[in-house]
Amino acid sequence: MTSQTSRPAVAPLGRRFLALAVDWVACLAISAAIAPTSGGLWFTRGDPTVTLAVFAVENVLLVGLAGNTLGHRLAGVQVRSERTGAVPGLLAAAARTALLCLVIPAVVWTGDGRGLHDVVARTVIVRR
Repeated sequence: MTSQTSRPAVAPLGRRFLALAVDWVACLAISAAIAPTSGGLWFTRGDPTVTLAVFAVENVLLVGLAGNTLGHRLAGVQVRSERTGAVPGLLAAAARTALLCLVIPAVVWTGDGRGLHDVVARTVIVRR
């Protein structure tokens, strides 16, 4: 017998990395457009602090309200509440994003493949 409250399987790591790469490149381009610096390729000329801020705002708003960022959407994954399976909401998205921006919690995984940022926020990234 299976549990009615079992959590869906975590999305594959490759899809999650693809989503992160797409989001980061988009944030680099936005940062280069609003706070340009010199040198490098055009989309890498943004201020690093602005890039991180754009990334954080994108994640909090899009994950909190829609359950996915642009990268998640393109990679075919979404962020859901581990309890209800619904969109996580702004508070959970803010906690998840703060830890994601610190990097270390995102690269420390549990046995089921979730990063510590997802464990703390009680979220899970699943395939759409």
